[in-house]
Amino acid sequence: MSIDRRKFIAQSAAVIGGFGAAAASGAGGQGLAPLLESSIPSSGERLPRIGLGTWRGFDVGEDAAARAELAEALQVFTSAGARMIDTSPMYQSSESVLGDLLVAARTRERVFLATKVWTSGRDVGVRQMQDSLAKLRSDRVELMQIHNLLDWRTHIRTLRAWKDEGRIRYIGITHYQASAHDAVARILRDERVDFLQLNLSLDEPEAAPDILALCARRGVAFIANRPFGGGGAFSRVRGKALPPWASDYDIASWAQFLLKWVLSHEEVTVAIPGTSDPRHVADNLGAGRGRLPDARGRVRMAEVWRSL
Repeated sequence: MSIDRRKFIAQSAAVIGGFGAAAASGAGGQGLAPLLESSIPSSGERLPRIGLGTWRGFDVGEDAAARAELAEALQVFTSAGARMIDTSPMYQSSESVLGDLLVAARTRERVFLATKVWTSGRDVGVRQMQDSLAKLRSDRVELMQIHNLLDWRTHIRTLRAWKDEGRIRYIGITHYQASAHDAVARILRDERVDFLQLNLSLDEPEAAPDILALCARRGVAFIANRPFGGGGAFSRVRGKALPPWASDYDIASWAQFLLKWVLSHEEVTVAIPGTSDPRHVADNLGAGRGRLPDARGRVRMAEVWRSL
């Protein structure tokens, strides 16, 4: 997928550059429009709607060249005004790498850090979260999520205590399987959480509309995980042109096509495409600017996707 997308971005550079030049002047002094934002329902805090996932891409250990590329990617991300970065202790070295890079760039205060607890038992969960803070080189994170609902009844009590103590600002839950949607819905109805993270893409649209509607009713922010689907998205569009009407929504690449379908759901607070490539970060951020499809446009996009 990375190789295919790299080729596509290289071939589309002129188009993307033209879009950026045509956009209204705005954030970061880069001649680009400001990023679209949403409000976190439980607080009203505003977040740019394109974030960054760290699965695989940030698991580079001590590889100096890979870290240098990631530092550039983070510079592109933060300079544009983007904020949410999502990670997890299950992502191997990703937390440590991210923490080191944010400290080196002195950008920790500019980002909204989200990580997860993914274990069973109160004491083990506390140790894992403390370890995450140490790796992230921070005494707090903005969002702590119970990953895949593992032992969620135990961890939610700890997270509420941590929130009261100021060690976290928001509580979230996550899952990656559509088969868990009923369990997720029950928790949203019975408990007070600030965030839900689930897969949402043209490949995996199951969270829309029922889960999104429930989030809206319960005042829960929605994080769209895997907005490019299961991994074959860019192979699927290789050599194929965007539909001519894509420009009506300021779409300049297939990545932006996929992301704007996700963001067209107003209940989605932020999408977190994962990448380590600075060019891909810039391209993804393009989906967080300009016009978004309405419900009719979203249907047209789904029809195009099914036809590929």
